[in-house]
Amino acid sequence: MNVWLQIADTAGAVLVLLGAAISLLGVVGMVKLPDVLSRSHAATKPQTLGLLLVLAGVALRLRGGMDLATLALIGFFQLMTGPVAAHLVARSAYRTGQIERGELLFDDLDAQLTEPGQEPGAGTGPDAGQEPGGGHGTGR
Repeated sequence: MNVWLQIADTAGAVLVLLGAAISLLGVVGMVKLPDVLSRSHAATKPQTLGLLLVLAGVALRLRGGMDLATLALIGFFQLMTGPVAAHLVARSAYRTGQIERGELLFDDLDAQLTEPGQEPGAGTGPDAGQEPGGGHGTGR
């Protein structure tokens, strides 16, 4: 076996193990972190880096043109969909009142969701849109 191929295989194995370890750290963060916003960071950033490292490790092992193109597509779609999914989950949690709004340092979304004439912070909580009889309004 060529020495360079053996070095590439070893580097690929190291990258796969490193990517798996980083992904495991992301999973631990998702279980241990207290709120949705923190968990969305743990669900996206370490998972994306871990997957890219695993893909790089697999690419070093496979070395075929079609395999590399497929791995590049997987990495591309992971980079495109991960942040969008995390953003949608965080925004959904905000709108449904699953976030402790008092702990936010900045709340740029509150000004966007507050209707003119409505007090900021009064329109997006879990009780927002709730009718006096206990039913929910139509929401936004």
